[in-house]
Amino acid sequence: MAVGITVLATNGVAGAWGAVAWLRKDPSVWFWYLLRVAQVAVVIQVVLGFALLARGMEAPDGLHAIYGVAPLAITLFSEGMRVGVAQRELEGLGDLDGLARSDQIAVARRVALAEMGVMTIGALMILTLALRAYQTGA
Repeated sequence: MAVGITVLATNGVAGAWGAVAWLRKDPSVWFWYLLRVAQVAVVIQVVLGFALLARGMEAPDGLHAIYGVAPLAITLFSEGMRVGVAQRELEGLGDLDGLARSDQIAVARRVALAEMGVMTIGALMILTLALRAYQTGA
């Protein structure tokens, strides 16, 4: 239960922090630290869940197991999308070193904000699924 609450709390904080920073168009370094903590919590939760199932403990509900594993899938999918978003932002720019320093900073901000937007949506989706898992397990 403690790990599940940790998943809820960390993804809630990361999602809220990312949403506010994204809306303000202010790339946040702290968002990435919070997100990585949330992702570690998801991995621990999935590993612990599989360990409990392997020891013969039944999931309270078939959906509970799906809601428990789906956050890991969302984490991996979001990371893949983040890479794609960065590539899309950099497409057609050519030589970044040839750009003026101010243009390089503008590109970096666009990439960071786009990545942050994708990962924020992922964290909020995980929060939603974790809440549902909590409901089915209670």
